[in-house]
Amino acid sequence: MNIKQAKNIPIREVMESFSLFPKKENDRVAFYFALDREENTPSLSINFIENTAFDYGTGKKYDNISIIQTIKKCSVTDALQYLSGIDYSYTEKKVIAESGTNFKIVTIKDLQHPALIQYLRTRKITLETHYLREIHYEISGKKYFAIAFENNSGGFEIRNKYAKLCLGKKDITFLKSNAKRLLIFEGFLDFISFKILSNSGGNEAADYIILNSISQIYLLRKLEENYEKIELYLDNDHAGDKGTNELRHIFPNAEDKRYLYGEFKDINDFLISK
Repeated sequence: MNIKQAKNIPIREVMESFSLFPKKENDRVAFYFALDREENTPSLSINFIENTAFDYGTGKKYDNISIIQTIKKCSVTDALQYLSGIDYSYTEKKVIAESGTNFKIVTIKDLQHPALIQYLRTRKITLETHYLREIHYEISGKKYFAIAFENNSGGFEIRNKYAKLCLGKKDITFLKSNAKRLLIFEGFLDFISFKILSNSGGNEAADYIILNSISQIYLLRKLEENYEKIELYLDNDHAGDKGTNELRHIFPNAEDKRYLYGEFKDINDFLISK
């Protein structure tokens, strides 16, 4: 990976690789705590459009490479090596699509493309689910197709063998049935995997929130519904640990259910193993 490629990786992906998430944000800008010191008020401003960060406390400007150097205290070469571990093949598309400037949805229809059906089979996801659609879209004039999962703002989480991105505005997906039980998932494949697994043993009524990104947790602070029971089904990794802690701060009665698939990264990996 060269310097130009490294600087083009979405800066949000770089921050999330260290389990660093914004304390407040909008579509263009987010505020994080400083990289090199402890503070009570976040002073690091990240501009998602320019893909740079600015520390108001020190006046220092960062790009992806200098962020890595500051956190890991390493050379440019080591920083490039670290950044090469982030899946650049799809994050380059993601920054274009999520900025909303250069994509076009051609059609949305029932799932039928053999490549998408095969992809779902590799993840042990059955096609009976009515939550998923087939989407055909264009980015910079190039045509693509994928599995689509809609969020609350009309945006679409996109998945296929090669892509993981969002078309349109990023948001959670809130599936409500006025139940007294709320289940929270990190991604839609885990949500559907849970539905497949739970169908074999009965399916207690519940509302569901799919975050579609750990960084969306801040949206749940505004949640007004009262639930008798809240269950958390995030990933078994550092980001999942931090997200679970943040959710339990928002919902003190929430139960971390990751012990149910403790030997696996997430619910979908657990489903695949079966």
